[in-house]
Amino acid sequence: MSKRMENKVVLVSGAGSIGPGWGNGKACSVLYAREGAKVIACDINMDAAIETTDIIKKEGGEATPLQCDVSKAESVSRLFRKILKHYDRIDVLHSNVGIVEVGGPEEISVESWDKLIDTNVKSLFLLTKYCLPIMIKNGKGSIIAISSIAGERYLGYPSLSYSASKGAVNQVIQNIAVQYANKNIRANCVLPGLMDTPQIRYYVKSGYSASNDEKVMIKKRKSMCPSGEMGNAWDVAYASLFLASDEARYITGQKLIVDGGISSQIG
Repeated sequence: MSKRMENKVVLVSGAGSIGPGWGNGKACSVLYAREGAKVIACDINMDAAIETTDIIKKEGGEATPLQCDVSKAESVSRLFRKILKHYDRIDVLHSNVGIVEVGGPEEISVESWDKLIDTNVKSLFLLTKYCLPIMIKNGKGSIIAISSIAGERYLGYPSLSYSASKGAVNQVIQNIAVQYANKNIRANCVLPGLMDTPQIRYYVKSGYSASNDEKVMIKKRKSMCPSGEMGNAWDVAYASLFLASDEARYITGQKLIVDGGISSQIG
């Protein structure tokens, strides 16, 4: 490892994995630590956050697990109070939290719409609201939000609330990027395509997927990728690492697509 994040303090929301294997937040947290960062791994599931930090510590890195429901203002406020007891800065904010729902306006309930928008968009608003003053005080910062190509285009199945939320995430980041550029704070999005992570299997088992057959769902997703294979959490992690690092010092307000070419296709 090149230690591109040496001595940087990185806050990752959604740092745990929803199931066995490597989710985006888990992979990103471990990669930041491997590159020398001090990682604050927060998750609504404390056990999942601890699992991630245990991996980092076993590899000789530094990590702190914290529980937080990032869709709730008081929970986020409490998170930052805890952080500031131990750290005097946050160099990188990595917002990874997101849930999915399949369906259009007729299928989605008002309650599930509100929950998804709170989880996917309000969480980013709250995290940046509390983190930006810390970054301004320290004269620098980098914000990474994990979005999706669903925020840019239709993916072949209805996902109204998810697509709307990711489009909103893109605009939140672009607004922050321009507003805070003169304060040496950058903000960028990573837009994954069809990725093979524990989340997609979780939604099949939970009945939220358009298909209730995991093998059928995996086969269909692979067929939609130009290479015939989905990406994985490490593809998202390395893209995030680049944008978080000083190598990307003049990159802000951008949407880095990590989709194996899906969005370059017609039809």
